[in-house]
Amino acid sequence: MSGPNFSKRPLLSTNFLILLCLLLSLSTAAQTRFSINGTIKDTLSGETLIGASIKLREIPASGTTSNTYGFYSISAAPGEYTLVVSYTGYQTINTPITLTNNVTLDINLNPNALLKEVIVSSRPVKEQIRDPQMGIEKLNMESIKNVPVLFGEKDILKTIQLLPGIKSAGEGNSGFYVRGGSADQNLILLDEANVYNASHLLGFFSTFNSDAIKDVSVYKGGMPAQYGGRLASVVDIRMNEGNRNRYTAEGGIGLIASRLKLEGPVKKGRGSFMLSGRRTYADLFLKLSSDTVLKTTQLYFYDLNAKANYRINDKNVIYLSGYFGNDALGLRETFSLNWGNTTATMRWNHLFSERMFSNTTLIYSDYNYAIENFDNQSDFKVTSRIRDWNLKQDYQYFGSDQHTLKFGLNVNHHQIKPGSISSSSTSSVNDKEITRRRGLELAAYISDEWKLERFGLVYGLRLSSFSLLGPGTFASYDQNGNIIRSQSVGSGKAVKSYLLPEPRISASYQLNPNISLKTSYTRNTQSLHLLSNSTSSLPTDLWVMSSNNIRPQVADQLALGYYQNFKDDQYEFSSEVYFKSMKNQIDYKNAANLRGNENVESELLFGYGRAYGIEFFLKKRTGKFNGWLGYTLSRTERKFDEISNGDYFPAKQDRTHDLSLVGIYNISKRWTFSGTFIYNTGNAITFPSGKYTLDGRTMFYYTERNGYRMPDYHRLDINATLDGKPGKKYQSSWTFGVYNAYNRQNAYIIDFRDNPDDPSRTQAVQTSLFGIIPSVTWNFKF
Repeated sequence: MSGPNFSKRPLLSTNFLILLCLLLSLSTAAQTRFSINGTIKDTLSGETLIGASIKLREIPASGTTSNTYGFYSISAAPGEYTLVVSYTGYQTINTPITLTNNVTLDINLNPNALLKEVIVSSRPVKEQIRDPQMGIEKLNMESIKNVPVLFGEKDILKTIQLLPGIKSAGEGNSGFYVRGGSADQNLILLDEANVYNASHLLGFFSTFNSDAIKDVSVYKGGMPAQYGGRLASVVDIRMNEGNRNRYTAEGGIGLIASRLKLEGPVKKGRGSFMLSGRRTYADLFLKLSSDTVLKTTQLYFYDLNAKANYRINDKNVIYLSGYFGNDALGLRETFSLNWGNTTATMRWNHLFSERMFSNTTLIYSDYNYAIENFDNQSDFKVTSRIRDWNLKQDYQYFGSDQHTLKFGLNVNHHQIKPGSISSSSTSSVNDKEITRRRGLELAAYISDEWKLERFGLVYGLRLSSFSLLGPGTFASYDQNGNIIRSQSVGSGKAVKSYLLPEPRISASYQLNPNISLKTSYTRNTQSLHLLSNSTSSLPTDLWVMSSNNIRPQVADQLALGYYQNFKDDQYEFSSEVYFKSMKNQIDYKNAANLRGNENVESELLFGYGRAYGIEFFLKKRTGKFNGWLGYTLSRTERKFDEISNGDYFPAKQDRTHDLSLVGIYNISKRWTFSGTFIYNTGNAITFPSGKYTLDGRTMFYYTERNGYRMPDYHRLDINATLDGKPGKKYQSSWTFGVYNAYNRQNAYIIDFRDNPDDPSRTQAVQTSLFGIIPSVTWNFKF
């Protein structure tokens, strides 16, 4: 469908759905009921707590959790009750309530000072059994601080790659694949702002400084209706709000990077701020080298997180947050590669009533990169950028103890500058500017969470539209890449529009208090696409929009799950089986030119995909020894008419087996030991099937796509943390780590060349990225 007025339809349809669901929800609460509402906070810092459990002891089927801003609301008929509030790692509070009218009650929870064990879960004890949402994992920094990672830096994206169904994109890479999706099919949000490239130093670090992070939710199935725009997963990351009661400083000094966080009250009890910065200094060590080349090498990144909040009154809170990060890599006299992310978020929380919570958000996101070549004969500079302005309006209505309604609207304007090439007047390189593209993404959603004593249901609809906008000249191509039509479109006019309905439903049934069954169906769509023909994700990979040639990607996922807690909730077990079908998948033609190409859409192929598998997850939640075991057995395939005779073939992210084992042992009050073991089948890859000689040079030829495998990957990492003697005002610790403890030479690249002793034979040469790497970090807080 097309036409400039098309984008109005989703909003009208959704307004009707919102009104209908409100009436239905209100009808369930027709009898006289009163609500208890407020905010859950940490007593010491004043930070709001996400996902705290709230219930009325006298009504077993009642219960809710605090939302992403710590707000809760629970309702019941008039009477005498006991309000029970709990959160993992905190003391449970039991408060008597006489409910004769609406009550506002803020709750402050105390950290459990008597707890001497490590906790590896931030979810309430029974949440995985009761929650109808499936395919979700929640993490906080405290729960992952002892998990060993590369260079000793706590890293959220590296940690979630240890969960079943989530696979690393490669050695040292912060990219990841979820249930058969590619790396660009993951929606990564930092305080609701889209982060397009979440990696530093070509993937060795992620952009997320753990000191600045408060909470992480990972959705890999049954995605809630408020999220959209990606096929595979959502990683929703929330930054710390800052200590509202006192000023603190904390940080760490490591072998290649250091970090510092400052936080404190703006006005005690009303507002707070948080500033956190991090920088590597590998480049400073390189300057000490006697090698001239190393002295001129750029190799560093920095990032800065900032957040502030202020409570105007009991009904209004304002938040401001931002992220600024940049990478520099290169030789000053030869080339340089710079890339960076900037995000800014402004939010207004408003409480319309005891049951109606509103969040209005204005978001800015910018990702850009620049490549420079300094050769006198062919110097040039290539730049590219993607920029978003996003306005969101979200509502949460606590209709009754059985129904929680969420609905909202979203308007997102995208602008992509695919690339420009500039050079000096003496260079042989010609200046070139690829036409900018603009797009408008509109969405409206509504969902209801319905909870009974044993049965839970989350159902909803997301209705989104995408329009490619002028100005510009837009070409249409045939299957051979030839232009069959070209049209010029004025500024703001729609070139092509798509209407994309996305139904979502998840259901659970408790067989008993410790066992539940769940199922979900989710449809997701994606209108922005990443083009890459490299073996790993690079900052220079190209983003493009849906157009008259590229249709939005669509994925339908069906999942079934079994969940069980046992041994007094010390252990959690879950198993999920899933099947995902995908259409309008994108690949590239052989020898495709994806960069600096005005007609890049002519180089693309479109087809289908499917992914299916089973995941197992066993977690020991608490105790001196705990951790988890995750295993995934899966297949991921793609199908294009022009590849492999139109048959399904393994996608590059296809791995049959994926195993991760995490163990944490709190040996004493001061010493904690931990380790991770990882094993997975090698990635599917295209190797040459033969060779021939042309003009004295050896040429390799290729047949089936991804018909071979990299060698299996496995690695052991170990970690030890020594906490300093506890003090009232000062805390410190030393963290010692060894990455790849038994020095496994895992294949990063395999190159094929003539055997120097016998040119008629071919030899495969393996390049490994990391051997054994020790690390040490000193952490402090005061």
